Amino acid sequence: MTDRTDLFDLTGRSALVTGAAGGIGSAVAEALARAGAAVLVTDVDETAAAAVAGKLSAAGLTADSTGLDVTDRASADAAVSRAAALADGTLHILVNNAGVTAPAMFAEMEADAFRRLLDIHVLGSFHCARAALPHLPEDGRGRVINVTSSAGIVGTLGQVNYSAAKAGIIGLTKSLARELARRRILVNALAPLAATPMTETIRTNPKFAAQMLARIPLGRWAEPAEVAGAFVFLASDAASFITGQVLPVDGGMVM
Repeated sequence: MTDRTDLFDLTGRSALVTGAAGGIGSAVAEALARAGAAVLVTDVDETAAAAVAGKLSAAGLTADSTGLDVTDRASADAAVSRAAALADGTLHILVNNAGVTAPAMFAEMEADAFRRLLDIHVLGSFHCARAALPHLPEDGRGRVINVTSSAGIVGTLGQVNYSAAKAGIIGLTKSLARELARRRILVNALAPLAATPMTETIRTNPKFAAQMLARIPLGRWAEPAEVAGAFVFLASDAASFITGQVLPVDGGMVM
């Protein structure tokens, strides 16, 4: 049993965060690095990923970066191999965070917009988890943390594609958790709600912003750093008996 003072210490572990160039992803990469992990910052925007990793390295943290298109299996394989190289071939923590939105009411939604979100969120998470599997340790420290949303739990207007994709991630999380439990690899999901570029359209529209805030008991949006701690928790020994769960970090909106 790990000493209780070291429950959140990730020293000696490697982590890969997808979609880590901004918003929640960059905050999660920093939080994991500050907890001691060696972090590979990945994003489809390779230059932006390098900027985040450079900032972490300048702060004395262990970080590297690479471009990653999660819809491309070969790209996922290459990124995972690079992350595992940070810890002698082992990848301890995979955070499937990459995602986009393409809002439209259902009657106007095109099939391509629906398919694209499924490809990025669901197939992307599949590609990265599948690539990570041979590198995840079976000593109780292996973690897959998927990012879902309240939209995948309760649905949301104008985002049938996003809601379907995020619900798919929940199903992926629960089924994968059952399969990998025998290998002592834990799989969980987080449903965060934070002030990021992805939520800017809602936050800057007075009508939509008021409606959203009315649904949040704490009455505000979180800053990305406020939700990042939950990722450290699920990645750490403090969460050693938690798997197959969806943890909303949303100010009480889904309860």
